[in-house]
Amino acid sequence: MVQTRKRRAPARPAHGRAQGFDAERPAAEERTSVIEVWYFDGCPSHEVFMPHLRALLDAAGVDERIHERAVETDVDAQAHRFLGSPTLRIDGVDIDPTAGQRTDYGLQCRLYPAPDGVRGTPPDEWILAALQRRGSALAAD
Repeated sequence: MVQTRKRRAPARPAHGRAQGFDAERPAAEERTSVIEVWYFDGCPSHEVFMPHLRALLDAAGVDERIHERAVETDVDAQAHRFLGSPTLRIDGVDIDPTAGQRTDYGLQCRLYPAPDGVRGTPPDEWILAALQRRGSALAAD
């Protein structure tokens, strides 16, 4: 498993700020996002999705660790608002634009819309849009 890289904030000057820069917060390009894939053990879509996601992140120039989070019980699924396997969250936000309106949590396979019906992995467009929003948010900080 790849280790998480930790970045240190720059040293804080005595007055707390240096030329308008908040020394307690690292610059946007130094901060990282949390990319999580939530799944249940044995999910065939999870196994297919992981190498595809890594390739998509690589192609987008995103060199972040992917945290895999196993959901083992229905109680855990409810507690973590788990809509099914696999679920991709970036900085704690589900990439599915409709996820916030849903309440069908549980240990289940997740289905995503596709041009020809449904499939077991999220559309690349949703992933790329979430990465773009993440990049915009980091740049704004």
